[in-house]
Amino acid sequence: MALLEQKTMKTADILNEFQASFFAMSRLASFPWTFVENDLLSNKSSELISELLKQTVLHPLCRRFPPSVRYRRMFLSELIRRQEAADCDPLDQLYDALAEVLGAEEETECHKSYLLPSGDAVSLLENIALISEGTTGLVTWEAALYLAEWALDHRQVFNGRSVLELGSGAGLTGVTICRSCSPHRFVFSDCHATVLQKLRANLRLNGLSEQTSPAASVAELDWATATEDELTALGADTVIAADVVYDPEVAVTLVQLLSKVLSCSSAQVQPEILICSTVRNPETYSGFKQQLENAGIHHEVMAAPVSHVFPYNRLAAIELIKLYR
Repeated sequence: MALLEQKTMKTADILNEFQASFFAMSRLASFPWTFVENDLLSNKSSELISELLKQTVLHPLCRRFPPSVRYRRMFLSELIRRQEAADCDPLDQLYDALAEVLGAEEETECHKSYLLPSGDAVSLLENIALISEGTTGLVTWEAALYLAEWALDHRQVFNGRSVLELGSGAGLTGVTICRSCSPHRFVFSDCHATVLQKLRANLRLNGLSEQTSPAASVAELDWATATEDELTALGADTVIAADVVYDPEVAVTLVQLLSKVLSCSSAQVQPEILICSTVRNPETYSGFKQQLENAGIHHEVMAAPVSHVFPYNRLAAIELIKLYR
């Protein structure tokens, strides 16, 4: 009985992993295919494949917020390949699902959904291309996922607070915080017109607005021209940013902005500032830290591990720092 229970639990874990990876459009190679192969070979049954379909392509979330056509086609083709390799009986619903996507037209945008521990999902409209319209802000990057996981582990940092996010991109971190961490108010910000448009659309997709609780809004914020009065009006007591240190020139304007954020707050009530970065170029990142020190801004590395909630490349060098003066 104990072995049966263990297998049932393992199967449930595998189904959950497939579901989370599918909706986040993770690389197919990262899926736990070995378990599927072993199950198909030992049982000669398509029962597991049927359950995988229910949790992915046939799930109501996929009907409402579908991953890209190409991704669904590749996923279904992989399921068929592995089922046929195990010489299992054909599964009609599998071929029907493939026929549906074979006739669908590919678009430049798709939905990615990130499953929360509560069972809820953050669904975002993202661009399929990593870089489009001259910006990287139309997709979700690893540091945003890491910062969202850190927020889920440290909800008290955001509870009842007014939060400003710099360079919000597609909105994953902010929507996660709004959904799970009970801030009083959350301001998403960026300076690229297309990113701002996408942000507003993603807030609507997730039922967030200035009339909801928390109150959520989108602000155009140009780091190079933002004034202390403008920052004071935003009234943030927590400031966050993810994957914004990727270019030396951008880092210069970011440090200037952070200096203004700290200058326009009283010494007794300085905002909590958290910057999360994927360290792709160590020279650029160390240069950013040096500029912070030159501006009289100190940092502390938040090195504690985070709970694994979202599927992404955990081999990437990601660092979260807290700033203070």
